[in-house]
Amino acid sequence: MPSQASSSQTLTKSSARLKRRKALSSMFALMCASVTFLALLMLVWLLWSIWRDGSKALNWNFVTAMPSYRPERAGVLPALVGSLWLLGITLVFAVPVGVGAAVFLQEYSSSNAFTRFVQVNIANLAAVPSVVYGILCLALLVRMLKLGSSLLAGGLTLGLLVLPVIIISAQEALRAVPSSLRDGSYALGATRWQTISRNVLPVATPGILTGVILSLSRAIGEAAPLLIIGGLAYVAFLPEGPGDQFTALPIQIFNWASQPKAAFKELSASAIIILLGLLLSMNAMAILLRYKFNKKL
Repeated sequence: MPSQASSSQTLTKSSARLKRRKALSSMFALMCASVTFLALLMLVWLLWSIWRDGSKALNWNFVTAMPSYRPERAGVLPALVGSLWLLGITLVFAVPVGVGAAVFLQEYSSSNAFTRFVQVNIANLAAVPSVVYGILCLALLVRMLKLGSSLLAGGLTLGLLVLPVIIISAQEALRAVPSSLRDGSYALGATRWQTISRNVLPVATPGILTGVILSLSRAIGEAAPLLIIGGLAYVAFLPEGPGDQFTALPIQIFNWASQPKAAFKELSASAIIILLGLLLSMNAMAILLRYKFNKKL
């Protein structure tokens, strides 16, 4: 009888603990759902506020006109062209260097103390605030290398900013390739470079492209490093080469948002809509490219 009573008490305690765990789990799930709903509600409210203020001035003339101190004549063309220039320079610099570094670290280097040190520092650099890159590039590119406040200096600054993210995403894509694919290639007599170029990289391309495009999406929205290296808030000409001075959409948005007139606030909201359109287009491109390459494989 005592043993039956003790076992009954144990079952009762276990049942109570299980009910308590289920209640805590339900409360935690409800809390997470509430926070997610609140975040989505705030996002919808922000997007609606931007569209409400920016749709009034958003038209084709706004996209193709030059900036002006008169709000009714102001446009965003130099900032848009400058952003595209910066994006192109960042792409040319960061992608070959980032993917090449990822291939070397993942496929060629051995696991030792130096490699682990490099990996930890790359991960740390990915979390460094963008303003720190601006200060670094102001000393290195603008003053030491005498590039000045040019598109080339801005593009290289953004390239350094997104380089750690590209390296990490490319490494993850390479790491996801099955080792059996490499072993089969080596068994057939292929060299390491032939294995990487003809087997590993084609399989890892969707992940690499996704990481690259998302990194560039981050770069196109940065304003702090460009302001530090001397990006102009008012440009009444279109840049024609990497050595020209520039402005960009985030700088133009910052300039208009700091003006006291309400009309300039509407212009900044319109420029935000254009910037959001570029970001969404790049994210959609990443999804389409990933789907396309996965379908081929």
